[in-house]
Amino acid sequence: MKKILSTALSLLFVFAITVAAQNANSSTTTNSSDAATKPAKKRGPVFRASKDQIQQAQKILKDRGFYAGEQTGKLDADTRAGLKKYQAAESLKVTGTLNKITLEKMAIVLTEKQRAM
Repeated sequence: MKKILSTALSLLFVFAITVAAQNANSSTTTNSSDAATKPAKKRGPVFRASKDQIQQAQKILKDRGFYAGEQTGKLDADTRAGLKKYQAAESLKVTGTLNKITLEKMAIVLTEKQRAM
């Protein structure tokens, strides 16, 4: 009886070690194979508003009561806060940035490069 019990425990122990080793190998293999099969996603060109566009946006935000600062042409924290309020009021994605959709909604003319993006 002791021999059967010892054999069963030994087999169980070996089985547990085998399963643990397979799980460890499969998780690292899965991660490395995912990285190998998926090429790194290249980021396209970054959309940037010009200083003039930022000044126009600041004027619009100020006229609408979303911004109380000066028209500096810089995307400072107050401008971003005003943009977030504007975007929320216009049912746009709230990003706090002057993206293409926000500029178009404000009727600010885009450059050729910006229109191509």
